[in-house]
Amino acid sequence: MKKLFITALLILGANAAICKNYLIHNEQEFNTISAQLKAGDNVTIANGIYTPWSITINTAGTAAKPITIQAQTVGKVTFTGDTDHPIFQLTGAYTVLSGITFTGCNILKADKKEGVLVDLFNSKHCRLTNCTFTKNTAKSQFMPIVMISGTGEYNQVDHCTFCENIDNQEVQIRILKQSSPQYSMVNNNIFKNKDHVSWKNFNGGECVQIGQDPILLGLSISKTTVRENTFIRCNGEPEVISNKSSQNIIAKNYFEDCEGELVMRGGHDCLIDSNTIKGSSCGIRVNGTGHTITHNNISNVKTGIRLMYGMAKGKAEIGFYIAASDCVIKNNHIENCTTGILIGDSKNADWTGKFDTNRYPSRVMQDVAPYNNTLGDNVFIGVGKNVIEQ
Repeated sequence: MKKLFITALLILGANAAICKNYLIHNEQEFNTISAQLKAGDNVTIANGIYTPWSITINTAGTAAKPITIQAQTVGKVTFTGDTDHPIFQLTGAYTVLSGITFTGCNILKADKKEGVLVDLFNSKHCRLTNCTFTKNTAKSQFMPIVMISGTGEYNQVDHCTFCENIDNQEVQIRILKQSSPQYSMVNNNIFKNKDHVSWKNFNGGECVQIGQDPILLGLSISKTTVRENTFIRCNGEPEVISNKSSQNIIAKNYFEDCEGELVMRGGHDCLIDSNTIKGSSCGIRVNGTGHTITHNNISNVKTGIRLMYGMAKGKAEIGFYIAASDCVIKNNHIENCTTGILIGDSKNADWTGKFDTNRYPSRVMQDVAPYNNTLGDNVFIGVGKNVIEQ
């Protein structure tokens, strides 16, 4: 037995010794070693200021031994400048990108190419962590700085800071007709000090966007979780978190002094639970069917929860907005608001000329009332009207 134990220790020691550490100073050095990287290896980027690289990281770690690509010193590896391509594109498995700072980057579209700072594309169990994104600018509308895309699964963006970025979306879960990443996790990040976007229609400045086309792709299931993030003074546009797909979880996030809302713009069957919203413009806006909205703590806003009219109803009809239906709104705490819960906002809004009815075969009148929603055990303190139905 003792011999077996010693043999096991020797094997573990041998495996640990196999893991290698690399120090790199440019993308050419990374490309030289990339094919050699094995599970458990560590790649360190030397401290310095770099113009954007163009690196595809197709490495294969394991759950026990991920491959790590990290800054030599957190905060001292900085990327800045113009890019019309991904600086880091993770396409492998169990790979961690950590400790990098991106500041003053201009994200461009050119010649059918699209800039993004980090893209987790078709990757599995990859992680972006402990990175800082500040004062980066999207030069075209609806461009993210971090993206999870393709057909990957179980990718994570966590413990990153997004501060003072301009005209962009911070984190985008990209859902296309042919692909939708599954089980993405966006957690424990800080988003703060985001000014209004400069785009004329005041759109394209979400902090987190889960899906892009709620009309034709809202039924797409992504099972994304957005939890335990902090949003402070996020004023990019009316939607701080924008949900446009189905079966997602948005839980335990904290919002303070934001001009936007937590918005179920499209999609169905999502859980919105235990979020705290303080001093924002409004709290939670709801379209779609089958959402569960529970244990949220909302205070010092105009309206706590808004259930919206639509142009269509249910999952079978196409509408630019789907009426809120079959939602459960229970055990929420709403305090110091003009209206606690508004059932039927945007009644009879006329969208004539405001969207492409050829692309989106929808009626233009928002005249389908919310229906079959269940309210119960909500607590109202210092609220002008607890529940208004119109």
